[in-house]
Amino acid sequence: MESQWLKLRVNGKERQLFVRPNALLLNVLRDELGLMGAKYGCGLGECAACTVLVNGRNMLACLILAVTMEGAEITTVEGMGDYDRLHPLQQSFLDNGAVQCGFCTPGMLLTAQALLEKNPDPSEEEIRDYLRGNLCRCTGYAAIVQAVKEVKHPA
Repeated sequence: MESQWLKLRVNGKERQLFVRPNALLLNVLRDELGLMGAKYGCGLGECAACTVLVNGRNMLACLILAVTMEGAEITTVEGMGDYDRLHPLQQSFLDNGAVQCGFCTPGMLLTAQALLEKNPDPSEEEIRDYLRGNLCRCTGYAAIVQAVKEVKHPA
């Protein structure tokens, strides 16, 4: 298997990488680009800790071959906001205590962002349904759901 060139846009920046044909997008993001936000959880697409946005759609980076992303727009949690100016979802997660160990947080944030792009005014049931594939072992989800609700529904 020969490596090949891959062009894509990651967090708003054009990137060109030389990747193996069997390299997973998750590994390329972490190992080649140093973007550690997407986590390796289960490696089976069951926990969503590796969630990234691909052309605005939430996808599991542990299941995607990097070479299939030619020309794609990839957003990781690092592309949402920065230390000086957090994305409204990031700020709401902090304000609502929706972050405990933090392992699931990047995937939760990106999944919630995808939901709010599709539906800027989701009900609690819609939020819970959309986040159902993102596993969290710490919060019990109530604070996470509240954080998503408050982005469009300030108290």
